[in-house]
Amino acid sequence: MPVSAASADPSPVWFAAGYPLRAHNTFGFDVRARLACRIENEADLVAALRDPRAQGLRTLVLGGGSNVVLTRDFDGLVLLVALAGKRVTREDDDAWYVEAGAGENWHDFVAWTLEAGMPGLENLALIPGTVGAAPIQNIGAYGLEMAERCASVRAIELESGTPCEFDAADCRFGYRDSFFKREGRDRFVITSVTFRLPKAWQPNAGYADLARELAQRGLPGAQCARDVFDAVVAVRRAKLPDPLVLGNAGSFFKNPVIDALQFDSLVVREPRIVSYPQADGRVKLAAGWLIDQCGWKGRTLRAAAVHERQALVLVNRGGATGNDILELAQAIRHDVLARFGVELEQEPVSL
Repeated sequence: MPVSAASADPSPVWFAAGYPLRAHNTFGFDVRARLACRIENEADLVAALRDPRAQGLRTLVLGGGSNVVLTRDFDGLVLLVALAGKRVTREDDDAWYVEAGAGENWHDFVAWTLEAGMPGLENLALIPGTVGAAPIQNIGAYGLEMAERCASVRAIELESGTPCEFDAADCRFGYRDSFFKREGRDRFVITSVTFRLPKAWQPNAGYADLARELAQRGLPGAQCARDVFDAVVAVRRAKLPDPLVLGNAGSFFKNPVIDALQFDSLVVREPRIVSYPQADGRVKLAAGWLIDQCGWKGRTLRAAAVHERQALVLVNRGGATGNDILELAQAIRHDVLARFGVELEQEPVSL
């Protein structure tokens, strides 16, 4: 069955007023929604949008809630995206085209593609969240961005209930950015994503931590995609907390990209600065290193904290609010700007 197949008799599941969202955001913030509705197919979504209870209400779309900071109760309708399913839609001599429902767990989907003999997403293993969130944020890790594997995105326009297809160019992907995060924000609900997985597989193992892990395993050349997958999982588990154990949204800040002149001036003062030259002549800086140098790793602000193993990750140690996390983030930004003259930009959306 196609992942976006519509039910003949759409009947989305509605939840009572004051629905708790703690289980629907990876920070584990204890906030509530005025109304919530579980969306299992496109017909559910259209029916929910047309329901009299939804009229005049703000709308919030949540999948795994891995890229959001909820600072208060949401006085509107929360659409809990649970569209499931995955299938190969077609293949040619060069690639497989694989469609997945927006509600599919991202890591489980990556593992499924490998088990089915279709490599290409292994560097993105263990990223929290759902398939539908991946194009919004243009998730990336260890030398690969989701945009490099995206063939198309299917979405429903909220205002009209009309299905739309976006090819990769339409998505206007950027570094942790996309059309859906900017101009398309609050206008569309992604229902499925189709990926192009090339048959001519080559390992992408140049990222320092990943290369080190592979070397320690005696696999410096990464003989297969599963080698890369297992190494990525090991690296992430060693450095990053599990959201099910310690509330977090993964990397909280983007790695800043600055122009060459600013970098040349900065490196004179900070010769040990961690940097990555970009194809356009600019230079990407390691935000985690900047934060660590400002002494923030492991520090706390009430129940909010900077993780002791990875300064890019802000965590809820139990009872923190979204505002606690944002206050901590602001203090970090202030110190990084004061020392390095570099502005940090947060990845999660604040509501």
